[in-house]
Amino acid sequence: MNDVDALLFDLGGVVIDIDFGRMFARWSRLAGVPAETLRARFSFDAAYERHERGEIDGAAYFASVRASCGLALSDEQLIAGWTSIYLGEVPGIAAVLRRLAGTLPLYAFTNSNPTHMTYVFREFAETLRPFRRVFVSSDIGCRKPEREAFAAISRAIGVPLERILFFDDTLANVEGARAAGVPSVHVRSLQDVIAAVA
Repeated sequence: MNDVDALLFDLGGVVIDIDFGRMFARWSRLAGVPAETLRARFSFDAAYERHERGEIDGAAYFASVRASCGLALSDEQLIAGWTSIYLGEVPGIAAVLRRLAGTLPLYAFTNSNPTHMTYVFREFAETLRPFRRVFVSSDIGCRKPEREAFAAISRAIGVPLERILFFDDTLANVEGARAAGVPSVHVRSLQDVIAAVA
């Protein structure tokens, strides 16, 4: 910890538990299409990534989802499923974040979009309180694991890349951060976070 000046946390899977299966189940009930069919049709495709970079808005992305998944649902119905992926905060993470916030500045970085973040900021306001700032890919115009995403955050917080410790549950993001010069921890459970900062 003496070698870092800031801690950077992914949100989904590290701070907040998520389950995309809930989205497919919700859309299935609304559309009368089997959830497994929707799961097979859905992909984290180019439109998904463009949405997370802020290059297209929610309406354009949901139009793409309708086409790729064969759904005849309104934006409101799609959003009902889209925001149902959030289960709650990862058990134990809130206490860890509160403790760490008294030691080093905490930041979060999530690949996400305005619809999801409106929900997250409302429903998880207390969980996010220890973070000085939450960086969202759709706001900064680039996403993990792109090198420029980490460089943009480094510039914004005034901390060199090599003095930021990053936590993410997606190995590709961890590898991308390391390639950019950011020391990183692959989080598979809360114990990985605790061990890294012990």
